[in-house]
Amino acid sequence: MKDLSVKYLGLQLKNPIIVGSCGLTHSVAKIKELADNHAAAVVLKSLFEEQIHAELKSNLESYYTDYPEASDYVRAYTRGNAVQEYITLISEVKNTVDIPVIASINCVSGDEWVSFARSIEQAGADALELNISLLPSNPRLTSEEHENLYSSIVDKIAAKVSIPIALKISKYSSSLANLVTRLSWKEKIHGFVLFNRFFNPDVDIDALRVKPAEIFTTPEQSADTLRWIALLSGVIEKDLVASTGIHDSTGLIKQLLVGASAVQVVSTLYKNGPGQIGLMLDGLSKWMEEKSYNGIADFRGKLSYEQAENPAAFERIQFMKYYGGIA
Repeated sequence: MKDLSVKYLGLQLKNPIIVGSCGLTHSVAKIKELADNHAAAVVLKSLFEEQIHAELKSNLESYYTDYPEASDYVRAYTRGNAVQEYITLISEVKNTVDIPVIASINCVSGDEWVSFARSIEQAGADALELNISLLPSNPRLTSEEHENLYSSIVDKIAAKVSIPIALKISKYSSSLANLVTRLSWKEKIHGFVLFNRFFNPDVDIDALRVKPAEIFTTPEQSADTLRWIALLSGVIEKDLVASTGIHDSTGLIKQLLVGASAVQVVSTLYKNGPGQIGLMLDGLSKWMEEKSYNGIADFRGKLSYEQAENPAAFERIQFMKYYGGIA
C-alpha cells in the first residue's frame, strides 16, 4: 500500500487531490459525495467580495458608481442572505465530512468586507483561500501599484484570522517570480494556488456579439502551471498547488514531479464524475509501484528547475532545441 499522504497549509491530507472551488462544492450532499470518492479536501465555492458588500451596504448604488448596472446583478445574485448561507454551509459540511474544508473568497480589494473573514474561521473552516482576481487591465495603475494590492489584501485579512491562508493568484504579472517570493515572506501566507482563471471571451462572427469561451479546461492548459510550479518549487518555502488542466493521473504525476504539494481539480469531475478522483489515485499508485516509490516525498520536486545543475541554461537550451529545427 503506497503512502499518498501530503501536507498542505499545515493540514494533513490523505492524498494530493483537492477539489477546487466550483458548483460541486456548494452543497453538503455534493461535498459528501466527493469525500466518499476520496477527495482529500474541498475548497468551497467562492463567496464574492461584491456579495459581502451587498449585505454590508444598504445603498448598493453608492458602491457601484462606475458600474451602476452591477448593483442589479449583485442584488439578484446575492438574494440578501448569501453570507449567512455560506457560514451555515461551512458548519454543516464540517459536521458531515472528515476532510479539511477550505473557505474561498473571490476578491479584488482589501475593503471593509475583510471583517467577514473572522466569521469564516468561527464557523470552523480549516483554512481560507483568497482568490485574488486582479487582471492588469487598468492603464492608470502601474505594475507596482497593481501588485501591491495583493499585499494590502493579505495584510488586512491576516489581521482578522489565525487559520492558514492560501493565495490563488493570476499568472499576469510583470515579474511573477518576484511577486510570489515577496508574498511568501508574509508569515500568515502558507501556500499559493497557481493559477486562477478569468472569464475568457469569444466572438460569434455570425451574431456579431461577444460570448463566453469554453468554460472547462483541457490538459494542454496545464503547461503554464507546470512551468511556474517547476520554477518556484524549492525557491520559496511555502506550499504550491497546481490548478488548471489536471484531468488524469498523468497530469497529477507531472505536477508532483515538478514540485506541487497537491493539485486542485474541477473540470475533469464535471466531465467524468467524482469517480475520476479514485481513477487518478489508482494511476498514481501504479506509477509509484513501477518506479519503486513508497511515498510522494520520494519523488516530489525531482524534476523541478532547482534540481537541475544550471536551471537557466536548461531552460534556454530547451527553447533552442524546440525552435531551432523549425524552418
